[in-house]
Amino acid sequence: MNWFSALFRILRIPDLRSRVLFVLGVFLLFRMMANIPIPGIDAERLREFFANNQLFGLLNLFTGGAMDNLSIVMLGLGPYITAVIVMQLLTMIFPALERMYKEEGDQGKQRFQQYGRLLTIPFAIVQGYTFLMLLGRQGVLPAFTFVDTFLALSVVAAGTVFLMWLGELISEKGIGNGVSLLIFAGIVAGFPQNVRQIAFGFDVAQLFSYLAFFLLALTIIAGVVFITQARRNIPVSYAKRVRGNKMFGGASTYIPLSVNPAGVIPIIFALALLTFPGMIASFFAGAGGALGSIALTVQNFLMNPWVMGILYFVLVALFTFFYTAVTFDPKAIASNLQKMGGFVPGVRPGASTATFISHILNRILLIGATFLGTVAVLPSVVQGITGVQAFQFLIGGTAVLIIVSVVLETLRQLRAQLQMREYDTF
Repeated sequence: MNWFSALFRILRIPDLRSRVLFVLGVFLLFRMMANIPIPGIDAERLREFFANNQLFGLLNLFTGGAMDNLSIVMLGLGPYITAVIVMQLLTMIFPALERMYKEEGDQGKQRFQQYGRLLTIPFAIVQGYTFLMLLGRQGVLPAFTFVDTFLALSVVAAGTVFLMWLGELISEKGIGNGVSLLIFAGIVAGFPQNVRQIAFGFDVAQLFSYLAFFLLALTIIAGVVFITQARRNIPVSYAKRVRGNKMFGGASTYIPLSVNPAGVIPIIFALALLTFPGMIASFFAGAGGALGSIALTVQNFLMNPWVMGILYFVLVALFTFFYTAVTFDPKAIASNLQKMGGFVPGVRPGASTATFISHILNRILLIGATFLGTVAVLPSVVQGITGVQAFQFLIGGTAVLIIVSVVLETLRQLRAQLQMREYDTF
């Protein structure tokens, strides 16, 4: 498809044009809010804090760059995503929640999502209070009174709820997944600053390292695109049926299984789960006594780059399997195939088909999860070996995974919208 002609067609169709403009308008509003800081901060100490703290550097990326200037939306969508993770985990403990999510249809999913929204508020308050008190101890923020703390937490929690609402509006009235698009917007907004840092910090003596980083960036981007687009097709045939004088069925098709069906969600979930314990440990590290000693031990443990890398890799891989298991049900697919007269050649319908699909899915998920985890930790590995971090944005890891996955998913939805409107003209 010619993308110039596709862009012209999108702009020519009123519905699609309004959807795209709506998303761009939300991006503009989000970036305006991300640049409204809390008054009284020490900007220089704040930059030093994020530059020397790998854990909070990851958290800043996760919030779309809204945390390093302590904006009114500094927590981003972190509390909302943490609440979603907790709700998904609770489905494995409480059967009633699992039935609500999987068996009660759209109404059950809406109730489930409402519980996640309500759970976001206490998570936002806890994370906001912990982070503000931690920065106060670092000298970044002035000493807050009770009223100041209450107002700051109210603003921070309201900012998170507002971003959550904007993300759902994008999913409903725009194109693509709203949460992923807002994080994508925050990452891309920091690209000019990264380019400026590279330009001012350019060292001719490290020219070979820069070229190697650039080639590695292209290789990783190509790999991410390949894995994101890769499919494993399971052939499906339909039995012939005779109704009166007409014959139906007999066609052959396939079930496309993505190598990475979870998309960018495992990265977002892993970041949320990885940064939350570190933030709590950092808050209690200066408390003194047994609690302070335990918190300091946990903080030092998480600050180790090898520990961070291993935990990040494991969490990304585990969440790839977990999210796929929650959203993809081989039993339902096998049941629907059996009802429609479809079958996988050489496999009995029903439970055998579900087992076969699960077996294939687990094998390709191993490839997708391993690749996602490797790309996520690759920047830290390369930086530890070479000592050069100027091109960390380009070689990507988390940033490239989110950017490429979100762009491909959004383009896929735009293409589907265009094709649907082509069918409507016949």
